[in-house]
Amino acid sequence: MRTPPRFDRGHTDDLMSFLAASPSPYHAVANAAERLEKAGFRQVAETDAWDGTSGGKYVLRGGAIVAWYVPEGAEPHTPFRIVGAHTDSPNLRVKPRPDSGAHGWRQVAVEVYGGPLLNSWLDRDLGLAGRLSLRDGSTRLVNIDRPLLRVPQLAIHLDRSVTSDGLKLDKQRHLQPIWGLGNDVRDGDLIRYLEEESGLAEGETTGWDLMVHSIEPPAYLGRDKELLAGPRMDNLLSVHAGTAALAAVATADETLSYIPVLAAFDHEENGSQSDTGADGPLLGSVLERSVFARGGSYEDRARAFAGTVCLSSDTGHAVHPNYAERHDPTHHPRAGGGPILKVNVNNRYATDGSGRAVWAAACEKADVPFQTFVSNNSMPCGTTIGPITAARHGIKTVDIGVAILSMHSARELCGATDPFLLANSLVGFLEG
Repeated sequence: MRTPPRFDRGHTDDLMSFLAASPSPYHAVANAAERLEKAGFRQVAETDAWDGTSGGKYVLRGGAIVAWYVPEGAEPHTPFRIVGAHTDSPNLRVKPRPDSGAHGWRQVAVEVYGGPLLNSWLDRDLGLAGRLSLRDGSTRLVNIDRPLLRVPQLAIHLDRSVTSDGLKLDKQRHLQPIWGLGNDVRDGDLIRYLEEESGLAEGETTGWDLMVHSIEPPAYLGRDKELLAGPRMDNLLSVHAGTAALAAVATADETLSYIPVLAAFDHEENGSQSDTGADGPLLGSVLERSVFARGGSYEDRARAFAGTVCLSSDTGHAVHPNYAERHDPTHHPRAGGGPILKVNVNNRYATDGSGRAVWAAACEKADVPFQTFVSNNSMPCGTTIGPITAARHGIKTVDIGVAILSMHSARELCGATDPFLLANSLVGFLEG
């Protein structure tokens, strides 16, 4: 008898709550950790000695989290099954000297992070979130989730060419949001405001990592609510699904032949080259320390890595009804059609034929349909943490995800069933 699916529409409801509560990578990993704690996981510090006991554990570093579950009887050479994702999304981030303004408007100086659809940030009510680094060495999460900022578009009367030539935005001049009136721009105003909102004394903050976010909550869309619209689905949709799948596998009364892992990295949108990015040492360090904590040798580490498989889960492109010619004519992933397998023979994705077989087996076990995405030969193909993970750690990696529209917009769109279909397929994969 086939095992019933673990997740249903309630998973999508919970995703909406997760998206709304995670306006920054730091909030996302805190929320993922909270969910894992409820499933019995415990945080371990990288500065402590690790033990080889069974159970669920996780490491937090900045905007990244790596969590794993060691089943009873796991050998030092037991291989891993990894769900990889990323916590960051393209947006506007606050500069080191944020206080600016001109002509009676008070503004916040921002820098463009990643590759956002710039026009999607115009005339939208924006909040501000991230982390404050304090004088005592600690950090404090901050989230101003109300209308605080706005990037106003120029009226059409002052730029008639926009209707013929299209909207052209200068990243430096045209994207600085306003947040008040006045000519008395003073250094430190924004941070003093955030300290007051966070219950901190003035001058406690010595550093910050802050970004704007749309305050419009996620919502079901359409006559039959078949669609989900929301922010940061690239790629918190995968982070949420991976967290749910890992918690489900860890709490199930089943024998596991692999060690299931969730690795959610920061900085994918700008190249992954950081201590919390996929091109950094975090994942390799955690996996190796897990092997060695269970009494393993370098030989055990090599054996474990040789049998390891990673699913790099990230959003991909659903066929766009208004721009179908931009897609490959024989590969048209559709919203609501199940998760996608992403293939590129030039290794922009890490999938090969043997990886496809692993993914097909996971979907078959979970009774989940899947689709395939390939770029149009005339269009450049994006990339993910998949090739980076495969090359850096020498482990088989397969690129998968959910098909969406409006990728890199402040607000993206997917099928309402696809999030829980992805989560179910990830359970099938992690169970082995």
